[in-house]
Amino acid sequence: MNSETHDGYTRRTVLVTGAAGVAAAALPLAVNAEPVAPGAAMQEPRTEVRLRINGEPHALAIDPRVTLLDLLREQLHLTGSKKGCDHGQCGACTVLVNGRRINSCLTLAVLHEGDEVTTIEGLGAPKKLHPMQAAFVSHDGYQCGYCTPGQICSAVGMLGEMRGGMPSHVTRDLVAPVVFSDEEMRERMSGNICRCAGYPNIIAAIREVAGTAGART
Repeated sequence: MNSETHDGYTRRTVLVTGAAGVAAAALPLAVNAEPVAPGAAMQEPRTEVRLRINGEPHALAIDPRVTLLDLLREQLHLTGSKKGCDHGQCGACTVLVNGRRINSCLTLAVLHEGDEVTTIEGLGAPKKLHPMQAAFVSHDGYQCGYCTPGQICSAVGMLGEMRGGMPSHVTRDLVAPVVFSDEEMRERMSGNICRCAGYPNIIAAIREVAGTAGART
């Protein structure tokens, strides 16, 4: 039923006029839009950064928003460092920066200009394991192994801290024993979660490298 209003408009003419107005309002946007070439991609910002990773210099042009973890894994293919929670809560991504352990998922790569980064690949090689790697093997300090690279890097960093901030590469050779209780070790390693609950074997491995194997204080 097309009843007219007092102005002479019918319901049909109002609807048609309204639709035409919407189309007209959208038309300038379509006309003024920049044509996009097929396959064209937006240029991402790039920042140059220089780091030493596992003893080798790297000069890289990277997205300033990329994390150190993603740089290591995606661009340098050093996949030993694992992405677990990506929120700094599990410790699977732990690496050593200037001998200090950090969660690589929580820091931007561009913040580490000139820094020395050591990943699990840089601690030792299959035929020349770092003492901590060898201890984890001999004490079965892992099960699924996903957290193991972070556990080992964190343990090496922890002993370096307790030895007066000694850089990680120096602790390759055993030095003076480090004495601590199991409770203190658990507290210092609390940022590294083992979902398989292999903590007793992890503690035994760390104690061996600390030079206090078998001690319970």
